[in-house]
Amino acid sequence: MSNEDEFYDAVTGLDSDESYEGVSEASFKDALVFDGSSQKNNGSVPQENGIKKHRTSLPAPMFSRNNVSIWSILKKCIGLELSKITMPIVFNEPLSFLQRITEYMEHTYLINKACSLPDSIERMQAVAAFAVSAVASQWDRTGKPFNPLLGETYELTREELGFRLVSEQVSHHPPVSAFHAESLVGDFVFHGSIYPKLKFWGKSVEAEPKGTITLELLKHNEAYTWSNPYCCVHNIILGKLWIEQYGTVEIVNHSTGDKCVLNFKPCGMFGKELHKVEGYIQDKSKKKHCVIYGKWTECMWSVDPQAYEAHKKSERKGDNKKHKNDELDGADNDDADDMPEVQETVSVVPGSTLLWRIDSRPAHSASMYNFTNFAMSLNELEPGMEAILAPTDCRFRPDIRAMENGNMDEASKEKERLEEKQRASRKERAKYEEEWSTRWFQMGTNPYTGAQGWLYTGGYFNRNYQDLPNIY
Repeated sequence: MSNEDEFYDAVTGLDSDESYEGVSEASFKDALVFDGSSQKNNGSVPQENGIKKHRTSLPAPMFSRNNVSIWSILKKCIGLELSKITMPIVFNEPLSFLQRITEYMEHTYLINKACSLPDSIERMQAVAAFAVSAVASQWDRTGKPFNPLLGETYELTREELGFRLVSEQVSHHPPVSAFHAESLVGDFVFHGSIYPKLKFWGKSVEAEPKGTITLELLKHNEAYTWSNPYCCVHNIILGKLWIEQYGTVEIVNHSTGDKCVLNFKPCGMFGKELHKVEGYIQDKSKKKHCVIYGKWTECMWSVDPQAYEAHKKSERKGDNKKHKNDELDGADNDDADDMPEVQETVSVVPGSTLLWRIDSRPAHSASMYNFTNFAMSLNELEPGMEAILAPTDCRFRPDIRAMENGNMDEASKEKERLEEKQRASRKERAKYEEEWSTRWFQMGTNPYTGAQGWLYTGGYFNRNYQDLPNIY
């Protein structure tokens, strides 16, 4: 993003243009993709039951943020968009935003499930679960990804999950990241572009996830589109950082007219709604077929609308007295927005069907930027990759690599060097009135929404990387 949403892409002076989504014309077989099979003979890529193993931790734990004051940087920015403010590197996490949006693909099995279902309402349930799961990795992720440099790319192939992805930073002002993922067996294409617009509100940073996401289920000739919810990081200045996501996400099946409306609820005065998601699926005649509910940090369920309403009615009767007592205890806190106490797990309505449940995070996640197992592996430079990846791939970024290795001084110096190099390149282009040319995405019209956006032009996996810019 949802690209993610988040405390991300606001905060350094880098480069970007404008974007939306990407329609696929690339062939599924145009590749020499890195799959580790070429490494089997020397054993340099670990295997387990025939599946390539990925690393499960970072080379070094995260650096403490306790001694760094962010107030001196942000106090003049209240109510403004954070677009050119350089933040101390200690508030970053060792991933590029291009890698962060790749985390949408962690639960690709939900797309594969949707492809296999014969009923359009059931397919919408799986797509809705995927849309929620795609932003679930934001939970407790209070570090800011590195802003991608203009022309930066990232690719990922996961044979065990059945997809490959390529992304490119196509614009710097505003910062826009375009991505394109496709099934390895031709079942789906998933694409879009994210422009997270950030604002600072005194105690919090809010991310508005501009950009549309498109999922095409090719065997069903269906296309779904949606945008991610808002994301807010609380207690930027004082107190414990915590995250909530809120807003309405509308998923539209442009082939059948089915629609899913999901309400990511703000936590509310007493925190009872924290992390909750509720919504429904209706067909083109506006008949409601099911209710979707759960928490984006835990799980999502589906149930008959009448059963859901009956359950909620009985819950409301029991809550009335409790609310009155809670109001007596409520108090304003001018120093910090205390994170509400996380309520008991999702109350499951009898007759519900489980759509998705989040994977548990590794035991050492808290000391490693609250990364999931999937996130831990995204910046891994596996044996053989260096000769195959595009030179613009963010695995080669020296500032991210230094931070990942625990060398904060080197990371900070490299970040400043890269930013200055990018500014110098921009001035040089302006001097000769040269326009920046994207390599793998072009502006075009999304055929489902009619909106202008960045569309994948194909050819990345042909591995012809001549004339790529030297951005590092």
